[in-house]
Amino acid sequence: MHKPIQSPRRRSLLLAAGATLAAPLAAHAQAGGEDIVIGGSIPMTGVFAFAGVGVNAGISDYVKIVNDAGGIKGRKLRFVGEDTGYKVDVSVATFKKITSQNKVHLYYGDSTGFSKTINPELERNGSILMAGASFATEINDPKKYPHQFLVGPDYTEMFSILLKHIAKEKPGAKVAFVYSDSEFGRDPIDEGEALAKQLGLNLVIKLMTPPGSVDVSTEVIKLRRAAPDYTLFHGYILAPIPEFISQGKQMGMASKWMGTFWTMDSSTVMKMGEAGDGFMGVMPYRYYYDTSAKAPMLEKIRQMRPEYQSTAYMQGFLAAMLFVESAKRCLDANKPFTGPNLKAALNSIKDFDTGGLIGVPITIRGNSIPVGRVYKADMKAQRMVPASDWITL
Repeated sequence: MHKPIQSPRRRSLLLAAGATLAAPLAAHAQAGGEDIVIGGSIPMTGVFAFAGVGVNAGISDYVKIVNDAGGIKGRKLRFVGEDTGYKVDVSVATFKKITSQNKVHLYYGDSTGFSKTINPELERNGSILMAGASFATEINDPKKYPHQFLVGPDYTEMFSILLKHIAKEKPGAKVAFVYSDSEFGRDPIDEGEALAKQLGLNLVIKLMTPPGSVDVSTEVIKLRRAAPDYTLFHGYILAPIPEFISQGKQMGMASKWMGTFWTMDSSTVMKMGEAGDGFMGVMPYRYYYDTSAKAPMLEKIRQMRPEYQSTAYMQGFLAAMLFVESAKRCLDANKPFTGPNLKAALNSIKDFDTGGLIGVPITIRGNSIPVGRVYKADMKAQRMVPASDWITL
């Protein structure tokens, strides 16, 4: 029997390997100085819990790997996260609580709403580098968001990767955009349209639906009339994508179907069943089970966790890796941990090897990592398999 979860929002997820609540204030544990604290607003309950649980495990595991190897210059890492239920006001309260009780220089946020709301606070505070679950195009602006970064390509860059793949596979192809009526859904649409034109693709229809499970029969009829070669979905996790595909196929549509990051976890795509066979989408990381190339970090993850880990896990793990690399570069240069110093250290990352989590070395110029690969669902094998090379923008 599982133990019941006690009031999740109050339950602190103090998660660094071996950390205890005994020392809520930054512990002066190591000879090398005080702990380096990663704070986190982590949605362990609520609609985004499927991602939060993965992110939480990914950050915790990387913290453990670094601490087991002696920390950074003799300083240990400590991860202090709390459940937010994916609510912006709770995330903000969590941020204030964690940063008032700990000397925090690195922080993981749970949503675009939180990233935007907390930005003035980050600028005032001046000592924190933040990443998070968001891939919002707006945040990929170093002038407006000088102390934040995205752990992958922004949504417009994801569209760019997909459209480049389409233009290579079928020059002049007819393309459809289907997106949710939400900030998340609308994010890459206008720039995606301009990009399609630039690549010589023909955008035949744009369809907007409410997010989540809705009757899409009218939209499917419109889509069938437009007869796209490729249909790109954005702003959904699962529903109504399977409905679109199965109804479209029943009506004889020959479109290829594509999605962006939050749809592309293996377990999400596999829920589409038969309709999802051949479903494609963009992913900035290798999947947990990808053994096609040497990836020592993935190997380590598989040893630590023999069961499948989600793409949200990979995102949390890589966020922690980049936090640590930025902190390490500040320490190497004898620079204090400030927001500007940590961000400059992050932006000095050039041709960085992620241990195979991303299949090419990465360079971080602005606020994003503009790299990804198109993967395709193989329902027989119950796996996502590469459909393109790694595409760097």
